[in-house]
Amino acid sequence: MNDPENPDGVFPTAEEDAGAATRVEDTPQTRSDSYRLAYTDRDFLLRDELRPVRLQLELLKPELIQQEHGIEATVVIFGGTRISEPEQANKELNKIETKLKQKPSDKTLQQKRNIAKRVVEKAKYYNEARELGKLITEFSHGTEDGKLVVITGGGPGIMEAANRGCR
Repeated sequence: MNDPENPDGVFPTAEEDAGAATRVEDTPQTRSDSYRLAYTDRDFLLRDELRPVRLQLELLKPELIQQEHGIEATVVIFGGTRISEPEQANKELNKIETKLKQKPSDKTLQQKRNIAKRVVEKAKYYNEARELGKLITEFSHGTEDGKLVVITGGGPGIMEAANRGCR
């Protein structure tokens, strides 16, 4: 394997270490959980005391993956999941208002209509996020490096819109 920390191959890789640890004489000592390498011992890694280590790994993993893909800069976009495309928001409001005409005193439908109206008011931000994703991607592709990448939480709403704009 190509290990940037060990370009000369002086030290074995983690994979080689893990393999070597399995090729030992079978004794009561080597069968003990305490003999297992810490990074191959799931029960050990999941101990409450190791939460800070796991959190550090959660931060390090995407950083290393981005480096492997040549990503040098990111724009992170998070946003409301209740914000939908204007067409969809209006469609939902119309559906609720139609039901409300049949039951004008229904408090639940009135509340849903008020929520749907607010969603319609905010729906313009869906298109704004989509345009922002598009502009960032176009800018990145227009540079020599092209290494600026949009990252979202992947959810619906604003994050979906930004992803769609990038595509």
